[in-house]
Amino acid sequence: QLQFVESGGGLVQPGGSLRLSCAASGFTLNYYTIGWFRQTPGKEHEGVSCISSSYGSTYYADSVKGRFTISRDNAKNTVNLQMNSLKPEDTAVYYCAASIRHYCSGYASDFGSWGQGTQVTVSS
Repeated sequence: QLQFVESGGGLVQPGGSLRLSCAASGFTLNYYTIGWFRQTPGKEHEGVSCISSSYGSTYYADSVKGRFTISRDNAKNTVNLQMNSLKPEDTAVYYCAASIRHYCSGYASDFGSWGQGTQVTVSS
């Protein structure tokens, strides 16, 4: 079982920024396609962004395009999600997850290993 630790969540005002980080323990993130998902109470996981293990191709949900940027830091073995121009509707628990597939997907069922999540709250 792959293990991750997400960090960087918190409370931010609308229009603000946060940088989430997904750190791996005992394995190299670069070998996996990594996705960021979010979940609010009573709802399914929503695919937010993804970076593939092949060529580093990326995926963004329409709701975050132009505001969020996913990237790998191979030296630190992390995958980061820079979130700018945050909106109240971005409030959720954010999770990173790994897939052995070599392409991005916005479907939670394509990802087999999940972190514990980090809370992001956007509120004035």
